[in-house]
Amino acid sequence: MLRTTLALVLALVSSALALRAQGLEGKIEGKTYVSPTGLFKVLIPVLPELGGDVTDTPNVVTFQDDFNVHVSIAAFQQDATQRWELSTRGTKDYLIYFFSNFVLADFKQTFAGVQIESAKYVPGTMDGSLLTYLLVPGGTMFPERAPQVGTDRLPVAKRGNLLFVRNEHVFVISIELAEKVIEGKSFSKTTAEEDEILRKRLLEMVDKITFTKPAAPKK
Repeated sequence: MLRTTLALVLALVSSALALRAQGLEGKIEGKTYVSPTGLFKVLIPVLPELGGDVTDTPNVVTFQDDFNVHVSIAAFQQDATQRWELSTRGTKDYLIYFFSNFVLADFKQTFAGVQIESAKYVPGTMDGSLLTYLLVPGGTMFPERAPQVGTDRLPVAKRGNLLFVRNEHVFVISIELAEKVIEGKSFSKTTAEEDEILRKRLLEMVDKITFTKPAAPKK
């Protein structure tokens, strides 16, 4: 009876994930998302039972559930100019340059009042990575769960971002600290504690990713 029940549960989970795979640029294989280019695959961090959803574009995949998970993984191929920028600037300065000119610029274009709370270069992670924390007014992905405080203004969301270069692609992993919005004033962590929560979640996400070097073009 137990085996039958477990088999039914697994079948339901697989079916739910398969339904969510429709319309994706990439694909879902079991519990793993595979990027459209095959550049990486990642263990899916959301469950259908919690309203987990997977959406993507050719460059970005987003995972979100109804509880507290919002994760995006972007992979941008470096053209000749970007490879030159990396070779001349070095990893640290290049990641700062890329974050400022592309990632932060995109956030600012979408949300007014975005601020960098802090940023840190981490040489021992992914052969050099940039860890940043952003405050994003009105930028929460959980607006329906924000406590009502008698105003139409949405709370300030906090995002942790990890940037690194792998296989001539710039990867950007972004995670919202959903509890900051959902719990409102009862979420009483210090800034350092918030940063540590996001840092751990970002590194846990990296551990779920398998990178694949693109095949060399045929001559």
